[in-house]
Amino acid sequence: MTSPIDRLRPATSVHRTARELATTFGLAAAAGGTASDQGPDALGAAEIWSVASDNRVVADGDLFVALPGAGTHGARFASDAISRGARVVLTDPQGARLLADAGEKRVPVLVTEDPRAVLGRVAAWVYGEPATQLTTFAVTGTNGKTTTTYLLDHVLRTLGWKGGLIGTVEMRSGDRVLPSRLTTPEAADLQALLATMREDGVGTLAMEVSSHALSLHRVDGIVFDVAGFTNLSQDHLDFHGDLQEYFEAKAALFTPQHARRGVVVVDDAWGRRLAEVATIPVSTLAVTGGTDTADGAGAGADWTVSDVRAVDAAAGTGSTFVLRHRDGRELRTSTTLPGGFNVANAALALAMVLEAGADPRDVAAALEGAGGVSAQVPGRMEVVGTAPRVVVDFAHNTDALSLALAALRPTTTGRLVVVFGATGDRDKGKRPSMGAVAVEGADVVVITDDDPHGEDPAAIRAEVLAGARAAQQAAEVDQVAGARDGVGHGGAPRAHTVVEVAPRATAIRDTIREAAPQDTVLVAGRGHEVWQEIAGVDHALDDRVEARAALAARHETTKEHGE
Repeated sequence: MTSPIDRLRPATSVHRTARELATTFGLAAAAGGTASDQGPDALGAAEIWSVASDNRVVADGDLFVALPGAGTHGARFASDAISRGARVVLTDPQGARLLADAGEKRVPVLVTEDPRAVLGRVAAWVYGEPATQLTTFAVTGTNGKTTTTYLLDHVLRTLGWKGGLIGTVEMRSGDRVLPSRLTTPEAADLQALLATMREDGVGTLAMEVSSHALSLHRVDGIVFDVAGFTNLSQDHLDFHGDLQEYFEAKAALFTPQHARRGVVVVDDAWGRRLAEVATIPVSTLAVTGGTDTADGAGAGADWTVSDVRAVDAAAGTGSTFVLRHRDGRELRTSTTLPGGFNVANAALALAMVLEAGADPRDVAAALEGAGGVSAQVPGRMEVVGTAPRVVVDFAHNTDALSLALAALRPTTTGRLVVVFGATGDRDKGKRPSMGAVAVEGADVVVITDDDPHGEDPAAIRAEVLAGARAAQQAAEVDQVAGARDGVGHGGAPRAHTVVEVAPRATAIRDTIREAAPQDTVLVAGRGHEVWQEIAGVDHALDDRVEARAALAARHETTKEHGE
């Protein structure tokens, strides 16, 4: 887990004055806020060379940006930031009043109505616009952002680039791995990271961009060379309110303020809508041909995927496929990642690189020697053991869970078992539907805890369990009606066993112990995460570690019994 005290700053910097900052961004000096110990030209005398919005990480030379928060105002921590070395404070009118009431006059205070809205551009300016010296790729969408970003980075590296990566699992500057706390870092931290990449000689950036980041202006100050869209389904509605607001947050990436061009997967209605409303040049990508064939989904797309074939259907080791453009460009390659959704992720990564100007022949040649569009993505369909096969995946919403189960079904010779839960203090509406799709896709459903956060874990499990039980009951009704009418059971859900087991480590251990060698156990929801938050306390919990320990204990028991 990353401490909030961790911070990265570039080694070199350019000193800028508070007056230059105020002039460049139209900022006002707080009334009565002149720094008394710096003389009449306090704005001209105060120099900054870095930016922070968390007082705990402030160092000498910082511009401290005091933001309004949900519980308290950042200006209440400005005195501490100044004591740590902040040379200038930027805040809103309320923050300026708080500083005046506290009698804080040690440094100049600059004021703007919405400091969060200017923070990204200010930080980019302070660090010398580092994004302009990189070829930048951004990926947004509900599912597939992490995998697509890793695949993008893989393709770029095979082409000889020294790459940078920013996302949920980790951040990389060339071969240097850095810890990650947010899918998209806060604006000040992001620009410092880009400046560090510039110093490291990085040439390309593959980056996840979340809807939260777009809504909270974290990527302001960057105009990405190519933006990509994977898909959109219900998630994060605790933050956005409804799907329309969630979509609009994603769509903001496809405007001139954030990107120069885009690639949009149009296999769902949201992708087709985004392609219509985007205000930058957009190329469309149809991977499945669309699920809504009646309305011509995917028809006329710029990029299409065809000739998808399993590399080894029995082992589930990925697919070969062909990516074609309407202008005749074509690229034949493969991915080792399982499932049709990973073909979509790989195709999107390729299309984005090709839209950036890469030659398909160069890409194909590079990938041939690199094993295709493949990368090790921690906690994304990660196989951690065999006999039984155990797969850990980040699937934490309805669509992702359904797709993960569908990907594993064809290569499962025994039962398909899923262990999962739902996150607390998040979008509650998806909990029953997650229970339902688990019943539809698996033979055995084990409902346990995810990250309860501040909610009662048992209450969360009950909501998921209710959806699973309802799906089972609906199936029974269909079976009775089908038998009466002589038409079969009408596609009843598959699972006959639904159980509730907590805590999560126990659920993983017991499920793996009871599985048959030919079964597949999918442990879903947390992927790469190594901490579980319960009632505000972080507990060490890595699904992969728990699964490997359970497999080791199982195999040791098997040896002892001579099996």
